Amino acid sequence: MNVMRTGFLLAALTGLFLAVGYLLGGNSGMLVALAFSIATNLFAYWNGDKMVLSMHGAEQLTPQEAPELYALVDGLAQRAALPMPKLYLISNPQPNAFATGRDPAHAAVAVTTGLLEHLSRDELAGVIAHELSHVKNRDTLIMTVTATLAGAISMLANFAFFFGGRDRNSPLGPIGSIAMLVLAPLAAMLVQMAISRTREYAADRLGAAISGKPLSLASALRRISGAARQIPNQTAEANPATAHLFIVNPLSGSGFDNLFSTHPNPENRIAALEHMALEMQAQGASRYAHQAGSASRGPWG
Repeated sequence: MNVMRTGFLLAALTGLFLAVGYLLGGNSGMLVALAFSIATNLFAYWNGDKMVLSMHGAEQLTPQEAPELYALVDGLAQRAALPMPKLYLISNPQPNAFATGRDPAHAAVAVTTGLLEHLSRDELAGVIAHELSHVKNRDTLIMTVTATLAGAISMLANFAFFFGGRDRNSPLGPIGSIAMLVLAPLAAMLVQMAISRTREYAADRLGAAISGKPLSLASALRRISGAARQIPNQTAEANPATAHLFIVNPLSGSGFDNLFSTHPNPENRIAALEHMALEMQAQGASRYAHQAGSASRGPWG
């Protein structure tokens, strides 16, 4: 269902780009905008992981520095049929995590010190499995394609304002071009956010399947979202464009499943995971569904 929805949203974004391009720039303007947007996003695709890790002050961990964490991640990566990702630690009291990297062979998973302090081992495993799911689903590639199309639509709208809006022979006319300047990028942004939310639901479900403990991931989401409301993430506030990467919104720690949200409402995600646990129990996997992990706070390992 999530795959179909992502495909539908990408098709809608592509259709929007083609329609806006035809109305505003014709074939030539459409191709110029797409080529420039692809070039800028390819740079981000190949170098974005290093940039975002640097923005958040992430430091790479060696197996000697964090043997238990390495063993946990390695075991989950094997269950997911993925190569072992690079591990990074962010010195930040807010419990959170994200994955980055252009493909599974170049993936990185970053966790905050707050995450290690607040979660039990089973909860941490659920969070790591969620991030590995983003790697396995190649969500970085999906979001790069999405950003390419959204960026191209914004460029076309700007072309319309500076060129098309002055042309009385433009199909839209001056007023239509100005309206498109606002409406086209807004529509692209809404679709881009909807795709981001869809990928979070997909990663929750696959991550719960990898760890075998959907209730542990649900418990982790509840704990992380609650703590994030109280603990600010200063680096995320300084770099809000990276907020969608985190497992829970680092800017506010809460949100609604609305048009302008990059993350689903945590309660909706928790409800979906609880439903998944019931499904697993009905299929004879209750030994996983009931292993929700310790509720106590403190070091996980």
